[in-house]
Amino acid sequence: MLPLLAVAGHADAQPQRTAPAAPIALPAGMAPLARGAYRVSFRLGDAELSAPAEETLREIGRRLSATEPGRGRITVEGQASGPANDASAARRLALARAQAVRGALVAGGLDETRVDLRPLGRTPATLDCADVVPPEAARPERGTR
Repeated sequence: MLPLLAVAGHADAQPQRTAPAAPIALPAGMAPLARGAYRVSFRLGDAELSAPAEETLREIGRRLSATEPGRGRITVEGQASGPANDASAARRLALARAQAVRGALVAGGLDETRVDLRPLGRTPATLDCADVVPPEAARPERGTR
């Protein structure tokens, strides 16, 4: 019979387990997506976050910052519905939305270097939103979210 070795003290010590984080209460204008992703809706032509959405994104940033940096990067995908005849304007608005969301996540403590921005501009779904996509979240097909 092989002897059992005790690691870090007692032979009967159990690994420390932390309680899972409480679910985040999402304000109006925010919705959960698959596998831990979130959608932030914007008013037509606007890139400003509501105060409740900004505070919720800060909390999401706090939670994401608690994960190991090596676990992956967070992507913020911005979209804008219009105008159909000016793809550049839609792309700029989508970028401004993604930057606003990144700013709130970083204000919560998430390292800015872990956040990638994807300004999608006008997509077939013509949404006015930005999606926070953590590494483990599935990315649905464009236009079907």
